[in-house]
Amino acid sequence: MNGFPNCSANYTKIWSHYLVLALGIPQLTINVASIIFNCTVIFTRLATRDLHKPISILFCNLAVSDLFTSFSGFWISMFFITNPDITIFGSQDMLAPYALYTTSILSTIYNLVSIGIERYLAVAESMRTRFRVARNHSIAVVFINWVLAFFLGCLPLMGWNCLHADRNISVLYSPFCVNYLVFIAMPNVALAFLVPLFTYLRIIIILRKRKLRMQACSQAMGTYKSAETQVARTSISIWLLALVSYAPFFAGVIFDAANQRCHTDLYPGVYIFRNCTAMLITITCLGNPILYTLKFRALGAKLKALRCLSANRVRACTIENI
Repeated sequence: MNGFPNCSANYTKIWSHYLVLALGIPQLTINVASIIFNCTVIFTRLATRDLHKPISILFCNLAVSDLFTSFSGFWISMFFITNPDITIFGSQDMLAPYALYTTSILSTIYNLVSIGIERYLAVAESMRTRFRVARNHSIAVVFINWVLAFFLGCLPLMGWNCLHADRNISVLYSPFCVNYLVFIAMPNVALAFLVPLFTYLRIIIILRKRKLRMQACSQAMGTYKSAETQVARTSISIWLLALVSYAPFFAGVIFDAANQRCHTDLYPGVYIFRNCTAMLITITCLGNPILYTLKFRALGAKLKALRCLSANRVRACTIENI
């Protein structure tokens, strides 16, 4: 089932039971934690009716994308724990979870890029451009992101897979093809790195220019200095999180394309690295709510307001019944 003539495609069990548990249980734990965090974001955004702002729609959609990524990662982790060898040799059963996983990751990347662009337009709007991002624009962007992510992510389900082919098969993500992984990984990982880097650097430059302009006019500049510091810290955190999460996966795809060894020759080191890259991607889904939406003080205030709102409704209903 591999693309190399000197490899024998036997399906004997090669995974160690203890190694499977050592890798699988942390994966499941991180996925469950990410599901809980992103469900909290979605619940608070919907319950507090905080979707009238364009950026709130993008934040909520980012949580939906991360939720699907965590769910599909949980699905793959269950396959890995119950039957780890099909994650090496590939199976028809792996196509659907891998396709959903790819779709969700692509949607997350496109949402992160959209958030960076929206923030840049929001900051630059008062200086140079009259274009203002409206709620309808965000809804259209969300729709386009999902359509593009579903189309690219579901290409293996449409036939671009190596399930019945020996050539060009991936040794890390069977039954995906190597050329499909390269086609997906290279432009999208570059998009995830370069566009947020450009947008957040431009935001910092704009805030710096405003601060210098106000300083030249002998005006108070504490607000812009604080905003510049906060944006710089958030931008560095976003950049480092994307770098730590997607760079190892990209390195794995490059290795997969250049590899000429059999599956069994790569066990266990390369497959441990593959599972660790999956955990890093899930950590991104866990970190995005913290960086973008789950400001714990604001979250606590929203939950408290929601609880008070529910209590007021119950009290009003009781008075009405009396």
